[in-house]
Amino acid sequence: MMDDLSLIEGFADALWMERGLSANTLSAYQSDLRAFAHWIARERARSLISAQRLDLLDFLVMRSQQGRKPRSSARLLSCLRQFYQHLIRTGLIREDPSARVEAPKLGRPLPQSLSEAEVEALLTAPDTSDARGHRDRTMLEVLYASGLRVTELVTLRAGQLGLTQGVVRLVGKGGKERLVPLGEEAGQWLATYLKGPRAELLAGRVTDYLFPTSRSECMTRQAFWLLIKRYALEAGVVRPLSPHTLRHAFATHLINHGADLRVVQMLLGHSDLSTTQIYTHVARERLKQLHARHHPRG
Repeated sequence: MMDDLSLIEGFADALWMERGLSANTLSAYQSDLRAFAHWIARERARSLISAQRLDLLDFLVMRSQQGRKPRSSARLLSCLRQFYQHLIRTGLIREDPSARVEAPKLGRPLPQSLSEAEVEALLTAPDTSDARGHRDRTMLEVLYASGLRVTELVTLRAGQLGLTQGVVRLVGKGGKERLVPLGEEAGQWLATYLKGPRAELLAGRVTDYLFPTSRSECMTRQAFWLLIKRYALEAGVVRPLSPHTLRHAFATHLINHGADLRVVQMLLGHSDLSTTQIYTHVARERLKQLHARHHPRG
């Protein structure tokens, strides 16, 4: 009978051969399995190969009581499942003790959003006295007004705009087309941008992209993300940001002001209403914070 350390090393070797996992991932798996081997030997006088379902459950509970988060417990259970499936494939055990152990429920992380004052500070951060700053301000205005995905924004073409109607036509995930209102403020910034700053940026070059770089190319998501971070720093916005921060703010602020959830779903291009429902939780959290800050008994 192989000892526990040999079993763990054999499992790690098999993972490396079959799936090419990184050294860091393999090290994490080995660390988790050694911790379980040590615990089961001390608490149950058993080896890994003789572990039972109750042993796994008790070990997971113990780790949770030590402060491990559900996501960490889920990763640990995934490691144990892969280990015992490996032992079954190699003929060392017949039954998988992890088969009927349920993974902990993971709460869906709430998207980071900005307050309306923070959005205003971010929007006014670019210096609009030059063409590039005017382009950046217009991009931020359009993003907040329409809730576009960043990829949709940077790949937006002039032909998708309907300034007279005040809409932008998009083809989202799954090839679904949607019309999104731009709003008066974003429409005005776009109209001004198209009259001068865009042509100044292009300097005689031609492109169909609405927001080209100084080389008349399509801006990358990464480049736009760097812009957001720079302007947030200038605006004094210290909250953690993501490339979709303004999209999240768009949805959250609409719901805060009473927008119907299905309308927000349509504007965001979500195929499933449950994806949009997370913004009701964001809005609720914001209301709780405001109540705690301003109510005398908050």
